[in-house]
Amino acid sequence: MFLETLVVGDLDTNCYIVASEHAGEAIVIDPAGNAGVILDTIAAESLDVKYILLTHGHWDHFGVAAILAEKTGAKIGIHKDDIEMTENPMLSMGFMAGDGEDSTIKADFELTDEQIIKVGDMDVKIIHTPGHTQGSITIQIGDSLFTGDLIFYRSVGRTDLAGGSFEALAASIKDKIYKYPDQVKIYPGHGPSTTVGDEKRNNPYVTI
Repeated sequence: MFLETLVVGDLDTNCYIVASEHAGEAIVIDPAGNAGVILDTIAAESLDVKYILLTHGHWDHFGVAAILAEKTGAKIGIHKDDIEMTENPMLSMGFMAGDGEDSTIKADFELTDEQIIKVGDMDVKIIHTPGHTQGSITIQIGDSLFTGDLIFYRSVGRTDLAGGSFEALAASIKDKIYKYPDQVKIYPGHGPSTTVGDEKRNNPYVTI
């Protein structure tokens, strides 16, 4: 598996490019900004981007999704519970969007819990993990979890915005993230990567 992490946009969002090394087919997770940097990386690796997957409906995770879709032909997917957010800049915080970023977008298809998307030889699994927003998802590829703003290195996402719930967030982490083996890697929407084991032992916000 090819994995490239690009820190993009005004809020230093982690945009992940994940590809099947054999087929060259790829997904882009949370393209927040700096479309040129993302497109240059895709071109340098000769990747065929099939899907743009959004972990949730906040603008700082989809700011250049439409540009990437236009340039690559990829389809944009998001959980149905966050579609309204991507169409309303007051819900998505899109009124804060910077130059070259969209404040609203139109998704091409809905992501559902337990859905498996085939990309080359990769199985891309969608896990509904509400709490940061109602439609927040985690994306599992092999031993890697791309968690958006659900959980960070020894921290968690905020729950005081539209659709947020700390109770739901804590349940998602305990029931759907902490169940994985300790060595499974967590790639969050902001900040450094971590592991399930480290978070179970050291995250002060959600303990087991």
